[in-house]
Order: sequence, then C-alpha cells, then structure tokens
Amino acid sequence: MYLCVPRARRADQRREPPLTVHHLNQLLLVCSLVLLVAVAAVRISSRSGLPSLLVYLGIGVLMGQDGIGDIHFDNAEMTQVIGYAALVVILAEGGLGTKWKEIGPALPASSVLALAGVAVSVGVTASAAHFLVGLEWRQALIIGAVVSSTDAAAVFSVLRRIPLPSRVTGTLEAESGFNDAPVVILVVAFSTVGPVEHWYVLLGEIALELVIGAAVGLTVGWLGSWGLRHVALPASGLYPIAVMAIAVTAYAAGALAHGSGFLGVYLASMVMGNAKLPHWPATRGFADGLGWIAQIGMFVLLGLLVTPHELGDDVVPALVIGLVLTMVARPLSVVLCLTPFRVPWQEQTLMSWAGLRGAVPIILATIPMVSGIEGSRRIFNIVFVLVVVYTLIQGPTLPWLARKLRLGEDPEAADLGIESAPLERLRGHLLSVGIPEGSRMHGVEVNELRLPAGAAVTLVVREGTSFVPLPTTVLRRGDELLVVATDPVRDAAERRLRAVGHGGKLADWLGTDGADTR
Repeated sequence: MYLCVPRARRADQRREPPLTVHHLNQLLLVCSLVLLVAVAAVRISSRSGLPSLLVYLGIGVLMGQDGIGDIHFDNAEMTQVIGYAALVVILAEGGLGTKWKEIGPALPASSVLALAGVAVSVGVTASAAHFLVGLEWRQALIIGAVVSSTDAAAVFSVLRRIPLPSRVTGTLEAESGFNDAPVVILVVAFSTVGPVEHWYVLLGEIALELVIGAAVGLTVGWLGSWGLRHVALPASGLYPIAVMAIAVTAYAAGALAHGSGFLGVYLASMVMGNAKLPHWPATRGFADGLGWIAQIGMFVLLGLLVTPHELGDDVVPALVIGLVLTMVARPLSVVLCLTPFRVPWQEQTLMSWAGLRGAVPIILATIPMVSGIEGSRRIFNIVFVLVVVYTLIQGPTLPWLARKLRLGEDPEAADLGIESAPLERLRGHLLSVGIPEGSRMHGVEVNELRLPAGAAVTLVVREGTSFVPLPTTVLRRGDELLVVATDPVRDAAERRLRAVGHGGKLADWLGTDGADTR
C-alpha cells in the first residue's frame, strides 16, 4: 500500500505530520512553562523598576530563531491579529480601573494631548526620520505615527508604587486610552498602497471614527452597567465574564460601525468601572489577570517575530529617532497642549518623560508589514530597538524624577474594599466591606457609621470569628462587615461607608463626601 502512494503525497505527509494528543500535551507544557517564567518575571521587574514588557520581550527573543528555542516565526499578520485582541483586553482592563474622580478634571487636557499632541509628535518625529536618518517620507510618517502612542501599562508598572497628584495620573491614563485610536487611523492611512490622502481628509476620518467609537462605547457601557445592576445572575463568577464580554462587544460594535473600536472598548469599560457593579473586587481581579495574560502573550509573540541578527544596521537610526522623540517631540507636544490649562512645569516635566512606548507601537509596526509597504521590515526593527532602549532608560528613572520634582503626595487613607451582591427577590443588596490597613474606619463604633435608614451592619468577621455587632462595637483594621441595604439606599450607604473610611469619626466635619474612588 505504501508503494501505491504518490511520492509528492508522501513528501507532504512527512512535512506536515498529523496533530496528535502528544503534540497538544507538548504545546500545553511549553505554554504553561512560559507563563510561569513570565509570572516570576513580574516579581523581578517590580524589584528592579524595569517595565515587565522588557522581560517578556526577552523571553520571546530567547525562544526565537537566534535564541535557545530556535523557533522560526515570521507571520506578521497573525501577530497583528493576536496583538489587536490582546490590546482590546488591555484597554478593557485599563478602563475598568480608571477612576472618574481622577480622570474627570483631567479630561479636557488629556483629550487635547491625545489629539493635538499626537499631531505634533508625528510631525516632529517624521521630520527627524526623513532629514536625519534619510528615510522616505512614507516610511518616516509611518514611524512618526507608530511611536506617537503612549502605553499606560508601561507607565504605571513603574509608577504604581509612587503616589502622584490625581491630575498627573488622570492625564497620563486618559491620554494612553485615547491616543491609540487616532494613531491606528494614521498608521493604516500611511500604510495603504498608493498615494496618501490629503491631511484634511485624514482629519475628517479621524474625527468621524472617534465620534462613532465614543458614542458606541458610552452607549454599550451604560446599557451593560444598567443590565448588570438590575439582573441577578445565578453565579457570582458570571459577572466578570459578562463585564469582559460587554467590553469586547463595544470594540466589535464600534469597529463594525466604521468607528474606533479601541476608543469604544476603553470608554465602555470606564463607564462600567465607575458604575458600582455587583461583585466588583472579583471582576477587577479577573480583568487584571486577563490583562496580564494578554500582555505576556503579546510581548512574547512580538519577541518571537523579531530577528536579532538583523537589528545591527538599525540601532543608530533608532537611537537618533528616539532621541528626537524623547527630548524634542514629546516635551514640545506636552508644553503646547498643557500650558493653556495652566499645568505646573513640574507636572509637565514628569509627563514629558513619562511618555513610555510599549506594546502598541510594536503592534502597529506590523501594519505596514502586512500591507507590503517597502522597507516595512526596517520600520519594525527601528521601532523595536527604539522601544526597548528608551524604555530601559526612562522606566527606572521615572520614580527618581517624580521624587526630585516633589510630586509625591502624602499617602491618603486606604479605600475600603466593598463588594456588592444583589438580592433580587428581596429588593436589596448585601455589601461585603473589608477594612484595610490605613483606613480611618479603625476605632469607629458601629452607631457612629450613621448609615441611612434601610441599611444596617448585620455581621462582623474578626480574625476568623463572626458575631453580630452591638451599636457600641468598635471596628478594627482587618474586620469584614456584612451590610444589608435596601435598593433605594444602596448607593447612599456605600457613599457613607467610603466617607467614614476616609474621614473617620470626623467625616461630616471634614466634608468628606464619600465619592467612589475605585
């Protein structure tokens, strides 16, 4: 029988062996080992101050064709698709963690920085790439657009241990969520084969896609929040899945409506993140875990795509372009966009240096590769080197710069962890309240909480022992409270609990309003 099989077919069979359970087991083993190494790398990066993206990229490079893994991977189209999917998850996780209290006052400034600042950065960086490095205008414009998008994950992985003014964190976070949309539009436009459209046409397209994406995102986010707050799901574990599904729906709906799906998913997630959804701590933990998995997988894949031995000729151009971007384009865009808002020079200095480039630029650098633009491989190599080198320089120095500029705030009282479970048939809510270290609720008696009528502390869990509290029971750090509230006073009860958590017994005298600070 074997002799009857044509040779061509036998060769094909040898080149493409069938996938077996053994192969699947090997793949699962490799993936699990990579995840374990990447998770351990988080600890290393947190101690060294380096953004974790460098560690993940290093894992991918080591697994690649010039590393010990000797894996040959050059599928830019697959990388782009997986990168887009990972970026959706990362933006969803970022939006869910965005506090409206911080981002609201900074919204006008961050919007201008995400739009006008991108235009300034693209123009200055593209000019440097053309006149100093000698790239053609199309290639220069692509690089200018690609590296003009900042990365919130890279910034806050370094600054997460340093308390900063809310205006700084709000502006940086909103900018990183908003500027992905116009940058993607510009890169796609510049990577289209044929003549580049006139600038006013691009501006019109950007404005239209942003408006559509914003409308879809806000609508989906509001509808999703309303549904999750009024419908009791049969299991608490379904709430995190539903939240992420709604966020992805916002991206898909925005993209299908020819709008910005990235802006849609960020805004929808931000709306849900500030809507006091049931089982919120579990949802945040689930989204945070998905965000880490997305970052790890995306960076490892990008590390596999790069070919280290081809980077030698592109190191100097990357350093030159990165120097202009870091020392000229970014500071100029910050000064021009934020000076009208009277932002102090110390904050402008920090935000100029905090323009870290992470996953987004490297992902966007695959767009010209997929489109078949001449010199696209060189563009990818330049962007890769630029991101690695300047993240390595900027990342560890950001905490030092924040301290030198005296932008660290006094630590505030720790916010309460409040988890809500709807009691649909009883028309009420069960609030689980954890009192963390640093909360000013420590030392407050139960009757001093002054909860609104219709809300009451029904149980206290202290050191593993639960008991029904008396009005004179003194609350302590580490206690967990079960508060039952009727539906009409649910929000008022949570606001009061947060107010006492921040102001203690003097919450009313200090004017603490108990605004949600999640």
